[in-house]
Amino acid sequence: MKPGPKSKTELEPLVAFGAHPDDIEFGCGAVVAKEVRNGRPVHMVICSKGESATHGTPEQRVAEARLAGEILGAEIQFIELDGDGHFTVRPENAIALAAIIRRVRPGILLAPSCVENQHPDHWRLGQLVRDAARLARYGGLAELRDLAPHAIRQLHFYAVTPEAEPRDVTPLLIDVSDPAVVAAWKAAMEAHGSQTSARNYVELQMTRARLLGVRAGIEYAMALYPNDPPVLESLSQIARGARRF
Repeated sequence: MKPGPKSKTELEPLVAFGAHPDDIEFGCGAVVAKEVRNGRPVHMVICSKGESATHGTPEQRVAEARLAGEILGAEIQFIELDGDGHFTVRPENAIALAAIIRRVRPGILLAPSCVENQHPDHWRLGQLVRDAARLARYGGLAELRDLAPHAIRQLHFYAVTPEAEPRDVTPLLIDVSDPAVVAAWKAAMEAHGSQTSARNYVELQMTRARLLGVRAGIEYAMALYPNDPPVLESLSQIARGARRF
């Protein structure tokens, strides 16, 4: 007999990676808020302090990210790769991320898309996370021998900007219309005052979510782009298609 579905308290963690202190909130914050409300532990990993940004000091941006994490209900961790604006795709960085995957043991990873027409740290981090997901599985990797191997179930990419949306991948549309989810997401984005005071990032992301929602016949939706084809046990797991026009 197959085991039944996991209860909310048994849901495997989700780890969301961001290159800069606001990427997760702008790119997939509503998904994080919804998963937290569904009982899934969420661990946010920020890979720089935004030290190369035009607006805001590193100290300010770290504080903003911590506040946003509290609003979303997620645990937050900062790590240093090569520094804001200096990310490189190399084994040492992928192994550092693989160590986090082994420690947290998530079922799902979220990372910036690998489309190159965006901030270079974004797509390079996407590649690093994809590499790290594979390295986390390899039991013989010397640098990670103190941590048990771990295989994730799903890797999905998010797009911080419209330009970063993959054109050759059919997205999963996540219904984030719950008013409590929308409110938490908006408040988490607004926590990044050093950035939202310079440009209307909140309206950009809310508009993107509204457009995706209209497409699907709901109020708000966010797009995730699967790295691999999702495996379903039956067609009943698909709520419906998004075509409403």
